Amino acid sequence: MERSFDLDLDAGAHALSAPPPRAPRARRLKVPAAGDARSLGVKTALAGVSIGALFLLWYLGTRYRVQFYIRFHDVPTPFDVFREAMHTVGSRQFAANVGNSLRRIFAGFFVALVSGVALGLLIGRYRIVSRLLMPAIEVLRPIPAIAWVPLSIMLWPTTESSIVFITFIGAFYPILLNTVDGVESLDGVLLRAGRCLGASEAQLFRHVILPGVLPNIFTGLAVGMGVAWVSLIAAEMISGQYGVGYYTWEAYSLVNYPAIVLGMITIGALGLLCSGAIRLVGQWSMPWLAYVNGARK
Repeated sequence: MERSFDLDLDAGAHALSAPPPRAPRARRLKVPAAGDARSLGVKTALAGVSIGALFLLWYLGTRYRVQFYIRFHDVPTPFDVFREAMHTVGSRQFAANVGNSLRRIFAGFFVALVSGVALGLLIGRYRIVSRLLMPAIEVLRPIPAIAWVPLSIMLWPTTESSIVFITFIGAFYPILLNTVDGVESLDGVLLRAGRCLGASEAQLFRHVILPGVLPNIFTGLAVGMGVAWVSLIAAEMISGQYGVGYYTWEAYSLVNYPAIVLGMITIGALGLLCSGAIRLVGQWSMPWLAYVNGARK
């Protein structure tokens, strides 16, 4: 009996002195890199096909003067617009119009970003704030930004500030509502876990709520940028003296059809660049989404 007990002690001592077994290595999740050359080539090719098909339809419609419901009789050809661009794009006046539009869009969008995200976080987090502010927001939200133009001219001392205000109105609501939706749909387990770990309310906002809501915020930014451009161009057409919208409307008044289409293409290109910049900032701010998307694939 004593010998058996000694053997057990020796076996236990040997087990304690032996090195612990190695844990199996976790397999790394193979996720395709965000800048994969092949994926980028496919995306670029598909984008080229899409835009090329659009220009092909435009060329065929103007080449054969299609009159079937949609009338291409007075629409300028792609060559006419290209010739207009060669004479206009490099001019100082055109550069000033583009610069004024960009300055207005950035000013209005920045104010909408700060106020929309801040209010969205508060409304989504605190019920009392939601009950206090959301009724007024829901009353004002259906009013189109273009309907604010006459009132904004009376409210603001200069035309420039009124146009920036119209741009702000267009971007504010998509950013606000997407932020509110992100906070309200945030998993409550994350908030309770933060509370159990002793996080304060400010720490919850910084380390739990804001990172969890970032995808919704950037969705609102992308939508808000598009609406902001629509609002800006409408405001410039009505009350502006400079800008791409004013340039397009002036071309219509002068019956300069190639310049009208050039203005439209410029608006589309600027909007595309702004939306692309938002996507790049979103990818940089949320690197974990690349792993999530890779796992889903």
